[in-house]
Amino acid sequence: MGDFLLPKALVDKARDVVEANRKAGRRVTVAESCTGGLVSAALTEIPGSSEMFEAGYVTYSNASKIHELHVSEEVVETFGSVSVATAWAMARGALAASDADIAVAITGIAGPGGGTPAKPVGTVVFAIAERGVDPAKIVADQKFFDEKTRSGVRLQAALCALDLLMP
Repeated sequence: MGDFLLPKALVDKARDVVEANRKAGRRVTVAESCTGGLVSAALTEIPGSSEMFEAGYVTYSNASKIHELHVSEEVVETFGSVSVATAWAMARGALAASDADIAVAITGIAGPGGGTPAKPVGTVVFAIAERGVDPAKIVADQKFFDEKTRSGVRLQAALCALDLLMP
């Protein structure tokens, strides 16, 4: 298929997501923290992604989560930036800021520092928000990626986020 900027596994999965969402007539948006735009980059690597990719928000700092995606300051302070509550609020904020049908949010600790016994390096939280679905229905999950490198955690998190974007 030619040369790609990103790892083949990521591009292949992104191609599946683009094709499936194009067929479904569904537009997606992504709110990324620890992946730093990797999911958005993977999607836009695929020709035709403009038909299904609405927007990507890279909100790395807590302040940007609060200001750009309207995550409540109290949520971040109470539960931390790597929490189901924050991921869910990021997904809802991305959905509200865009015309997408579905939003996936990713926040986590890629390392090598920043981990705690409660939230070790490799902890990543994902959340999904869908337009027209009761916002009280929280779809979120915390995963642990036992990768040895920062790039390994980020790649696994991006692959997982792409899985969540499949219709």
